[in-house]
Amino acid sequence: MIRRILGKAVLAGALGFSMLAQAAGPVIQVYKSATCGCCGHWVEHLKGQGFSVKATDVPSPAEYREKAGIPAQYGSCHTAMVGGYAIEGHVPAREIKRLLKERPKAVGLAVPAMPMGSPGMEGPRKDPYDVLLIQADGKTSVYQHYK
Repeated sequence: MIRRILGKAVLAGALGFSMLAQAAGPVIQVYKSATCGCCGHWVEHLKGQGFSVKATDVPSPAEYREKAGIPAQYGSCHTAMVGGYAIEGHVPAREIKRLLKERPKAVGLAVPAMPMGSPGMEGPRKDPYDVLLIQADGKTSVYQHYK
């Protein structure tokens, strides 16, 4: 009797932990400069959209971009990894969630440079920008356009 009760308690705890982990959202590892304020704002954007974020300050985020297979011309101020994909720059959480749902064959997503109005770069104006899907050969296509 005690074994059966204990077994049910362990199962209930495991199910509860699994549901809690799912509710917290995917874990995204962010490599950023310690002195970049917009990187911190982007991390807060991700957390606000349900991602669990592990942010690591590094001396050169460009090294992580290169390791992730993101060509330099699509670079920005931080690089992240989630679900086997690289995320470069101020990519909206909505597009990261879409990427993880659709699972295309790709290196990841990038928002080159640091466009005003993108997540983490909020301000008095909003510039149009593209979220690029980056293929293994370095070719890109527009994954989503923002006006």
